[in-house]
Amino acid sequence: MPKILITGAAGFIGSHLAERLAELGHEVIGVDSLADYYSIDLKKNNVKDITEKGVKFYQIDLLDDKIKEICQGVEVVYHLAAQPGISDQVPLETYVRNNILATDKLIKAMENSASLKLLVYVSTSSVYGKIATTAEEGATDPQSHYAATKLAAEQSALSYYKSAGLPVCAVRLYSVYGPRERPEKLIIRLVKSVVTGQEVPIYQGSLDHSRSFTYISDIIDGLVSCLDNIDLCAGQIFNLGSDQEFKIKEVVEIIEEISGSVANKITLPARGGDQFQTKANIEKIKKVLAYSPKISLRQGLEKTINWYKKNI
Repeated sequence: MPKILITGAAGFIGSHLAERLAELGHEVIGVDSLADYYSIDLKKNNVKDITEKGVKFYQIDLLDDKIKEICQGVEVVYHLAAQPGISDQVPLETYVRNNILATDKLIKAMENSASLKLLVYVSTSSVYGKIATTAEEGATDPQSHYAATKLAAEQSALSYYKSAGLPVCAVRLYSVYGPRERPEKLIIRLVKSVVTGQEVPIYQGSLDHSRSFTYISDIIDGLVSCLDNIDLCAGQIFNLGSDQEFKIKEVVEIIEEISGSVANKITLPARGGDQFQTKANIEKIKKVLAYSPKISLRQGLEKTINWYKKNI
């Protein structure tokens, strides 16, 4: 069983991945700086959950020199740690630091490793721009500091494969949702609104935007498929998500129908950097890694609502 390092392990996706890999019997190390972009208490709850499953956790910033020591003997790295979101309240310098420089520091800690078999850089469909429907070789057109720095870090990581043969691949995720989702994300805000009556902001025009909403377990299946097919991944880029597309207004309607309550929606001005349409082209990952999403939007929303009522 490979020794696996997960960065961003206290976050939404990272904590689910850490749990799954630990349940599969792997030795899993999780690192996270516990930055205060959103509630640290939520992250600490995630840390509690993953450590109870046997994950060894370190609170550390990737730019700390100690990361090299933690990387000793690691065979597979899943790099999820990043500065998320498209808020104009976050300065460009923070995105550069946490997305580009932190990624490079991590790779430099691994580049002379005799044990490394694969480093999976977890990227985003946002790199494609306002319309994200293309295959992996399609043009990129980032519209925010977040997307631009994620793309820069992705391409920098892949350059180590091209120049030095470092086994790196990139996986671009599409609109992940489910239990533990970051509290500022749309679906969890809608769920909170129908359960508690709290206001949920809807940006002008966004109800007609569409997304490949992908339930968290399907994303974890895709990430694990990289581990199961290490020899097929180096140097590759994969889109990972659902190939089903829904308008945001459809998601609102389904959540309201499932819950029996109406979301307390308020309209805010349109937000710069938002994508108009995402529809994951997943033909490559289906063919190469035998990936197949299983959870329908309704099923995923039901699971998310039930989790929220039970845990939050």
